[in-house]
Amino acid sequence: MCGMDGADIVLQHYPAAVRKMRVAMVTETYPPEINGVAMTMGRIVTGLQGRGHTVQLIRPRQHAGDCAAAQPLFEEILQRGVPIPRYDALKLGLPAKQALLRLWAMQRPDVVHVVTEGPLGWSALAAAGKLKLPIATDFHTNFHSYTAHYGVGWLKKPITAYLRKFHNKALRTLVPTDSLRLELAALGFDNLQVVARGVDTALFNPARRSPELRASWQAYGEDPVALYVGRLAPEKNLDLVLRSYQAMRTVQPGLRLVLVGDGPERMRLQRENPQVIFAGMRIGEELAAHYASADFFIFPSVTETYGNVTVEAMASGLAVIAYDYASAQQHIRHARNGVLVPFGAADEFVLLATALAEGPDRARVLGRNARATTEKLDWSFIVAEFEQALLDLTGAAFDPVTRSHAVA
Repeated sequence: MCGMDGADIVLQHYPAAVRKMRVAMVTETYPPEINGVAMTMGRIVTGLQGRGHTVQLIRPRQHAGDCAAAQPLFEEILQRGVPIPRYDALKLGLPAKQALLRLWAMQRPDVVHVVTEGPLGWSALAAAGKLKLPIATDFHTNFHSYTAHYGVGWLKKPITAYLRKFHNKALRTLVPTDSLRLELAALGFDNLQVVARGVDTALFNPARRSPELRASWQAYGEDPVALYVGRLAPEKNLDLVLRSYQAMRTVQPGLRLVLVGDGPERMRLQRENPQVIFAGMRIGEELAAHYASADFFIFPSVTETYGNVTVEAMASGLAVIAYDYASAQQHIRHARNGVLVPFGAADEFVLLATALAEGPDRARVLGRNARATTEKLDWSFIVAEFEQALLDLTGAAFDPVTRSHAVA
């Protein structure tokens, strides 16, 4: 299986752009890998193709049998990669500055977009700078916030400094929410621009609720089900998911908890919580059915840059409880289409989760309102915003005195 084969993304045809671009996109992760960054970039790439732009995707080889895809308006360049510690399913691209210099000298892209901050991304920044190409970056992952959850809190400042230096080499750094823009600006990041993210409301839909799937969880009729979707890892605050679930059971004794995803915490959690259903990794229609077949979505992660799973749950008609930041802050209005908890207030999170479970009729209203909110988050609008951000950079001029770009 090569390139994008097996990915759950279908090329969509949007209104053609006035001016066509050749976009070089550099990323460490891409479908069929399963994570928010891969999903988002898959949507963006197919959206750009659908609007008539040519995308050259540069990424690490994902496995021994991986080979580059070639499609209309799309080509892949595969580089060597090594597994990321504790994220074995993902590859870290190795330095490739000279290879990128040769590639882009032969055929210059209009703009270089760097998605991830590893050695391959750094090489792309260096090569694009040497060739005086306009550069944009994405800020997708709060790596500096992960340090406290892996026992290396002392690394937070050095990692923040690295990320700041990396992104400040670009003309633009795209972020998904205004709250993240403000946070990064306070840390010294420059040239930040908000480009939101969308959700596939046809895929993530309450109509995919499955009585058969619910029965496999021993949930029948109106029996309530709480759901978590995401990586089973320390930075996701999973102990608070379990604590909230236990409290919710005091008012709903028949409540079931389903965890969708995998990661380094799975074995411990499964050993300590035999009553919890561990569904493993799910994609596409299977994932959508898992969302729609639940009633509550518990998401206390404190390290999100956006949190695609929040809007997927909302689109699926679930009553979401999450901390008041990232996509939850952007799209949830407390007590109208979900429940927001002050950031980091774990005790209040548990209390509000319990109150949510106590009122199933109210939860259903919140879920219906959440669905209505997401119907306005169509990917076509997001692709158009992303496209315009890159189009704006294609008019950038290189200043030989400052050795930097400026928008003409």
